Amino acid sequence: MIAHIKGKLVEKTPTYAVIECNGVGYHINIPLNTYSKIGAEENCKLFTHLVVREDAQLLYGFISASEKKLFQLLISVSGVGPSTAIMVLSSGDASEIQEAILSGNVAWFKGVKGIGPKSAQRIIIDLKDKISKENIEIDNSGNLDNTIKEEALSALVMLGFNKSLAEKTITKILKSNPEYGVEDVIKNALKAR
Repeated sequence: MIAHIKGKLVEKTPTYAVIECNGVGYHINIPLNTYSKIGAEENCKLFTHLVVREDAQLLYGFISASEKKLFQLLISVSGVGPSTAIMVLSSGDASEIQEAILSGNVAWFKGVKGIGPKSAQRIIIDLKDKISKENIEIDNSGNLDNTIKEEALSALVMLGFNKSLAEKTITKILKSNPEYGVEDVIKNALKAR
């Protein structure tokens, strides 16, 4: 329902951030990795996921779209709720978690508070195929690169590119040229076609 929130960072703690957008302050639960990557700058953008429960509506925020996708995959596992997923995301960065799932590292997940051996195995079994199929592109560089990627991807898809092919092309271009802006990425992607 709410894909992302961009606005003025009013408050930041290791467990939540408050972002003011058009006069409304949004209380957003965040993992530690997001906390450490949110700078002290006034403007902030978080990718969000809304969880509606009987007694509450909770908003979870992430510094990157890949971190949000990983959260959504974690909560799709039976017995793993949003709080546990946040604990997993706070225990390691997205690439480390993805590697633990793909390599079947039960011990890594058992080290996360609230996850026992059965839950660790369930996470690995349920997500191993999904992660390899999804081919989640882990990006730890923050908001700017994500915005460039999103805008370039949107433009390329509108121009007729296949979305997954365009994502791979954009990632490849930005890895070799991290200083590129949206226009540069689009121009190079069109040349690569």
